[in-house]
Parts: sequence; structure tokens; C-alpha cells
Amino acid sequence: MAAVALARWIGRSGVVPLCCRPPAWDRAARPPPGPLQPPGLPLAPCRSFSNNKIQVDLDESSGVAMMKFKSPPVNSLSLEFLTEFSIGLEKLENNRACRGVIITSAVPKIFSSGLDITEMCGKSVEHYSEFWRAVQEMWLRLYGSNMVTVAAVNGSSPAGGCLIALSCDYRIMAENPKFSIGLNEAQLGIVAPFWFKDTFVNVVGHRIAERSLQLGSLHPAPEAHRLGLVDELVPEEKLTEKATAVMAQWLALPDHARQLTKTMMRKAVLDRLVAHREEDIKNFITFVSKESIQKSLRMYMEMLKKRKS
Repeated sequence: MAAVALARWIGRSGVVPLCCRPPAWDRAARPPPGPLQPPGLPLAPCRSFSNNKIQVDLDESSGVAMMKFKSPPVNSLSLEFLTEFSIGLEKLENNRACRGVIITSAVPKIFSSGLDITEMCGKSVEHYSEFWRAVQEMWLRLYGSNMVTVAAVNGSSPAGGCLIALSCDYRIMAENPKFSIGLNEAQLGIVAPFWFKDTFVNVVGHRIAERSLQLGSLHPAPEAHRLGLVDELVPEEKLTEKATAVMAQWLALPDHARQLTKTMMRKAVLDRLVAHREEDIKNFITFVSKESIQKSLRMYMEMLKKRKS
């Protein structure tokens, strides 16, 4: 019943990077930025902007920004969070001094818990539409970004949190078996949308993605590394240092060549969501408005309340 209804919530996909600027050919003519700041030292000429949910610090000498989620207790992807995330990415994308961003969490033991269930329960059709459009926009901006994007996953990262990591160019995770990552929507009776699935398949391959999605698996860090869901594991205290080193390696390449290659590899997936964006929103509204789904979400929220108490 609920599972059958949920199973129908699978769209088709396609997306043109709405968020992206054209390849930054002008950057190739400018002198490359200086070397990255050595680990442990404060960021050099730094431009910061912070809002309620996200802190962003841009080191203009290296061209690298650090984006930290700071929405305790679990960095859930609320409408406000998603809006701030997209605005933050847009500001960095439009800043000629910025070439890459490291995404991590300021909340201990959690990267992001995924979509905020309260945004999908007991709300109006208009709210569901606004919320899902914000989820789409976040992914379009991140997956289609011209910047180098490195996820420094310093805690558990289920569902939408996993999607954020999957959308980056490189994923480094803290070497802690208590931390897990995966698209676990099936455990909640939910089907991951086609563009979640496409992003997952492009990282781990069809068979691993199919099995993991059907089971709603959350993979402990060592298993996630073995499956290719994350690229590296490092001790938690070394995570920022390693992310900075990886960023330097990627930024050593000419921007235009890397950007065009990234666009070539990701364009089909992005185009797919863009082509079916309105249909995807309608599918989500139809899905989430069903009483069986609302009942499941209410039960899940009650279970969370009991855990907290």
C-alpha cells in the first residue's frame, strides 16, 4: 500500500546546470592563485559570510572556500537550510576569486541527516512545491558547479546528506566505523527520486546502487570506502588537512579543461532533471500528499520524539 504508492514516485530525469556559469575561460588568462595555506594556520585574506545554517569562509589567496553546516542537532535539510546552501554556492560561483569549495559540518558526528521530515508532513501543496523545488535547486547548483567540490564527511550522512556528498567531485570520510553513509530512503517506505539514483549509479555503478537502494542500506565508513561510495578514509583530525591537499591537486589543472570535462561527464544527468523538473515536482506532491505517506511520516516523527525523550 504505502510501499506501492511510494514505488510510483519515480520520475525521469535530466538537467542543464541552471546554476552554473559558462566555463570560465577568462580564468585561464589570469595568473594562478598562490599555494594553499599550510594546515593549522589561519586562512589568509579571508572573506566570510554566515547565515543561520551555514558558515562560509573564502581564502582569496588560494581560491578555496570552506563551507560548514551549522544547523544542530543534525543539519537536516529544511527549506531554510536548502535556500541558504544554494545562495552560498551561487555567491561562490559568481566570485572570480573562488575556484573550489570544501563542504563539511560544524556539528559533531553528523554531516547531514538528510531532508527535514517536518517539511513534508502536514503542509500545503504550495509548501511541498516550494520545498521540492529548493531540493532540486540545491542539487543542480552543486552537481553542476564549475568549482572543484570536495566533501569532507566528518559524521554520518544518510539520504539527502549522502546526496550532497555524492554530488561533489571527491569524497573524504572520517575513518570511524560508527559513521555511516547511504541513500536509505527505502527503510522509511520512500523511493529515492530518479536523479538521486542517477547520481548514485554514476559513483558506485549500477549493481551496487541497485542493491543498496532496494535495501535502503547505510554503509559504515570502511564499507563505504570499499564500495567506492567515498574515495578516501582518514583519521577525523586529519580530515581538513587531507581535503585541502586534495583540493590543491585538483586546482593544479587548468580550470577550463577540468570544467569542460566535468560538464561533459555530468551533462546528461543534469539535462534529465531540467527536462522533467516540473513533472518531478508534481510527482513529489502527489506522493507526499497521500494519506498513507502522511501516516508513515507522522509515525516516523513520533518515533524520533520518543528517542529524544
